Amino acid sequence: MLLNKEGFDLWADGYDQTVQHSEEKYQYPFAGYKAILNKIFNEVMAVPASTVLDIGFGTGVLTAKLYEQGHSIYGFDFSANMIAIAKEKMPEAHLMEWDLMNGLPQELLQQPYDAIISTYALHHFTDEQKSLYITQLLQHLSPTGKILIGDVAFQTREQLEQCRQDSKGYWDEDEFYFVHEELKVALQEICELTFYPLSHCGGVFVISRKNINAD
Repeated sequence: MLLNKEGFDLWADGYDQTVQHSEEKYQYPFAGYKAILNKIFNEVMAVPASTVLDIGFGTGVLTAKLYEQGHSIYGFDFSANMIAIAKEKMPEAHLMEWDLMNGLPQELLQQPYDAIISTYALHHFTDEQKSLYITQLLQHLSPTGKILIGDVAFQTREQLEQCRQDSKGYWDEDEFYFVHEELKVALQEICELTFYPLSHCGGVFVISRKNINAD
C-alpha cells in the first residue's frame, strides 16, 4: 500500500484538492470522480431514509450529502484526521476509526443496511480479497439492499493494461484495480453484479443478493 495511515492523516487536508486536480485533467486515477459519486448518490437516494454503511468514507464528501438528505450514516475509516473532518459535516453520524484490512468492525454489524457504499478504498485489496470482502458484505444487506462501489475500475484486463501504459510515471503498482469481467465471473454464483463505466479508468459496481426479484 503506497500510503499508510499516517500518510492519509497528513494528506487529509489536501485530499479533496488532489482529487479535483486529477479529475479536471481527466487523468488516472480520479477521472470521472464526480460522475462516480453522483451515480452512487442517486442509487442511495432511490430509497428514502436509507440506513447507509460507508467503508473508508475519507473526508465525507459523498456521505455528507446523503446525511443532509436524511439518511442514517454509519461508517469507518482508518485516518483519524479524515474522521475529524467528516464528523464536522455529520455530527450525528456513527463514525469510527477502523482499518478495513481487519475485516468489518462488529459494532457496525448489528443491523442490516439498505446501502453499503465504498469509494476509492477497496483497491488496496487483492482481487481474491475483494471477492471475499464483497461476499461478507452481502450478508449485511437488507433484503433489497445494494452494495455500491466506486473506484478505479475497467471492463477488461486489456483496458487496465492500456491505462497502465498511458499512465507511466504515476501508476500505483501497490494497488489492485477492479476488472469487471473477472469480478463478475468470481461472484456469479452469489450475487447480481452490474458495472457502469463512467470514465476511461473508473466506474460504479451495483451489487445485490441473487434472485431477490425471482418472482
